[in-house]
Amino acid sequence: MTAQEQLQQWIKDSGNVVFFGGAGVSTESGIPDFRSVDGLYSQKYDQPPESILSHTYFVGHTGDFYRFYRDKMLCLDAKPNAAHQKLAQLERAGRLKAVVTQNIDGLHQMAGSQVVYELHGSVHRNYCTKCRAFYGADFIQTGEGVPLCPVCGGLVKPDVVLYEEGLDQDTVEGAVRAIARADVLIVGGTSLVVYPAAGLIDYYQGRKLVLINRDPTPYDGRADLVIHDSIGKVLGGIEV
Repeated sequence: MTAQEQLQQWIKDSGNVVFFGGAGVSTESGIPDFRSVDGLYSQKYDQPPESILSHTYFVGHTGDFYRFYRDKMLCLDAKPNAAHQKLAQLERAGRLKAVVTQNIDGLHQMAGSQVVYELHGSVHRNYCTKCRAFYGADFIQTGEGVPLCPVCGGLVKPDVVLYEEGLDQDTVEGAVRAIARADVLIVGGTSLVVYPAAGLIDYYQGRKLVLINRDPTPYDGRADLVIHDSIGKVLGGIEV
């Protein structure tokens, strides 16, 4: 039995699959990841991306933060790929119970997924730090300079988790519950080096841990099934 056939069988036999994904899930939609050869961390800026995307930089260099954010983080023309679509189909079929994602692009919801735990937030939610009014991604994209709330004049901040900021506790707890209860845990498109997100896999108690990633990860030795291939190709080939 091939790895693809094994994955198909496990999904077919399960009614409690959980998917945990990272940037690699969205690269096939044209959204750059961070750590690959062509990722954002390999490109040259006056400051490295991890510095620009930090809370300290946001506070101290707000205008420069938004120039980078609009240029590199808002990919609003991207569309869901085969992986996003298949996960939504599996949820509708009653096999997939939740998606846990490190991505902030909202493509899982665009594909139709309902239960999505966004560990690092979403570009589609932006809030006034003063009056808490919420705005969509278009408000940030079409604006210039530092976005200010038209209601009260306060600073509007993306609802994304910057470096030095903590994850939303309710989101983490929901993700932990889903992973802990899963029969099959499929991990895809993530290097599994970013914590605390990567540590969520430790809550999985089952014996069907599947890792799908183009490159090896630190968790390969712990997995019950490892597939080094395109996440879209692998999930796209699953029959619902």
